[in-house]
Amino acid sequence: MIEAMSLDFHDLTPDCMLDALAQVGLSGDGRMLALSSYENRVVRFHLEQPWGDADSVVVKFYRPGRWSDASIQEEHDFAHALHAAEVPVIAPLVLGGATLHQHQGFGFSVSPWCGGRRPELEDVEVLEWIGRLMARLHNVGAQARFAHRPAINPDTYGEASREALLAGQHLPLEVERSWLAAFESAMQAVRAAWDVTPHVSLRLHGDCHPGNILWTPDHGPHFVDLDDAQSGPAVQDLWMLLSGERAQQTQQLAFVLDGYEQLRDFDRRELALIEPLRTLRLIHYSAWLARRQSDPAFQHNFPWFGTLAYWQEQVRVLHEQIEAMQAPTLFV
Repeated sequence: MIEAMSLDFHDLTPDCMLDALAQVGLSGDGRMLALSSYENRVVRFHLEQPWGDADSVVVKFYRPGRWSDASIQEEHDFAHALHAAEVPVIAPLVLGGATLHQHQGFGFSVSPWCGGRRPELEDVEVLEWIGRLMARLHNVGAQARFAHRPAINPDTYGEASREALLAGQHLPLEVERSWLAAFESAMQAVRAAWDVTPHVSLRLHGDCHPGNILWTPDHGPHFVDLDDAQSGPAVQDLWMLLSGERAQQTQQLAFVLDGYEQLRDFDRRELALIEPLRTLRLIHYSAWLARRQSDPAFQHNFPWFGTLAYWQEQVRVLHEQIEAMQAPTLFV
């Protein structure tokens, strides 16, 4: 279902954001920098007076209507559980006894600023280090369950996405039939793999691409942006680290698992879910873009979405994924 939004980010002016910061006892000095985020509005504020050791903080204003307050709080609680276990992750600050705050209808959180760069995934030691880090995250993730956040599975990422696209009439008539046929074939392959592959659903980062792992020379990697934390198989947090041809991915995966298995067992039968999970992410991505078309920022940054050429390309990509799911499983 396409989400209804009661508020618009147009209402989130600089004055509104500064007032929100002041509401939790922090005072910006006027210097603000919008950080890269399509889903939410994320801004770095320099402070008039340092908060602890920090002279700047990052304020995240959550997109209205996307998550319930309870599900956002689960994200915060997960981040703090990771932090308590000394897993390097950016957790929201507790201000006035809370991590989730409200200002003029917008939910927001405040986190310490922590810089860094994307990790060098060509480096064997970096891959092993990230593998160990991921295992530590999963060890904490396995200790409890999400009550309010959804799971990543064929229903939530596949069927729900199809329903959203059809309900919003986002598929051009010229390509609707071919996309639906490709979708059905792809989902048959996804479900076939999902139903026969043993896997355990645990709390995950959920969106662990290299851009959500920042590296500092002194401290190594740390996780950012748990906004998509959901439940699912452990391999969901591993496959997005892989790139290149099959031989390259096999080598990368071997080094990541070398690190991972130092701290946590990994059921290698889950490797059969890599291509199904990639397929689900591709389908979900189209529905995500469709859900955001009322946001001018999306219209500006994704002007090609919804064009006939876009959907023809999605048909082609789904057929590629059908072939990939029929190919031998990546194995190390």
